[in-house]
Amino acid sequence: MSKIKLLNIVGARPQIIKSSAISRAIRLNFSDSITELTLHTGQHYDKEMSEVFFDELEIHRPDFNLGVGSAHHGRQTAAMITGIEEVLLQEKPDAVLLYGDTNSTLAGAIAAAKLHFPVIHIEAGLRSFNKTMPEEINRIMSDHSSTLLFAPTNAAFKNLINEGFRPENSPPYTIDNPKIYLTGDIMYDNSLFFAGLAERKKSPILESMSIEKNKFVLVTIHRDINTDDKNRLNAILSALKSLAEENRIPFVMPFHPRTINSLKSGLNNLFEEMKLSPWIRITPPVSYLTMILLEKNCNMIITDSGGVQKESHFFRKPCIVLRRETEWIELVANGTVKLVDANPAMIRSEFDGFMQSGNNLEYPGFYGDGKTAEFILNEILLLFERR
Repeated sequence: MSKIKLLNIVGARPQIIKSSAISRAIRLNFSDSITELTLHTGQHYDKEMSEVFFDELEIHRPDFNLGVGSAHHGRQTAAMITGIEEVLLQEKPDAVLLYGDTNSTLAGAIAAAKLHFPVIHIEAGLRSFNKTMPEEINRIMSDHSSTLLFAPTNAAFKNLINEGFRPENSPPYTIDNPKIYLTGDIMYDNSLFFAGLAERKKSPILESMSIEKNKFVLVTIHRDINTDDKNRLNAILSALKSLAEENRIPFVMPFHPRTINSLKSGLNNLFEEMKLSPWIRITPPVSYLTMILLEKNCNMIITDSGGVQKESHFFRKPCIVLRRETEWIELVANGTVKLVDANPAMIRSEFDGFMQSGNNLEYPGFYGDGKTAEFILNEILLLFERR
């Protein structure tokens, strides 16, 4: 069989990182049978949020960059579909790899499916069951446009079955006869790899912020449900500021630009108070490897990020989630993730509970054996051998 050509489509920082697991596995184990190209839509593309990661993480730079940038959903997604379609017609890949649930994922699914290129969705089956979230629409539409669907957890696999996907389907696999898999999570592969890389390239972040290992709380807030609602953001940050000062423990906050802009425009008094507090450390976004170091060395994580929730589990840290729901329901059932929404009383209660329990919690192996990327690539090869 001649080499197959895969087209990775990414658009945001987490997707760059997810795709790196596939790229690394191709380079190490599949270079004689698979060639890959990467298309960056430019959904999130600036020096701090994307380009720097290719350098720091030693990842191959994209072969194509659409430079779409931020816009309303319709305009942004339409521009992506147009650009992706042109690359598909030019390169004619054997299949398209999509990651997660961004507008780039949706655009890739639509463009590829309509032109009859097989879609392979990594992180398939995740559901928050909240269709007011744009990501939920993107997940569902992408899954139902795919030929191979790789679910990272038992819950995600069951969600696909509940939506009509049949695990007993037999080859040849197509968009009308898709194959679903329970695989484990490529981000666990990455966490194992990048934790080692982070130690080798060790950032001086702890020393520069005067914080000690296992003696600080890491906070990230970026979702628009929190940043764009001044009442929610005020409730969350006021509660966190009080907890930091009462417990005399540093809260490290590498804030997304969206969060900083919201603070400056509507909550400037609170922002100034936080900057003056000796227990609050607000920083610009940090690199991925620095984030890994912060996650490994903190004693608790407070976040609204799906990816950071998972990484809290990888690094055995309790996590408070500033949302009503999560896609990673196994972590909630396990008791190591607590959903608090923007409720100050719940934030305080769960924070106190984790502080009292220390870190005497169990962290089962929900996310595979660290070799998920290899499994996925073997199954992709089988797809083409069966044709």
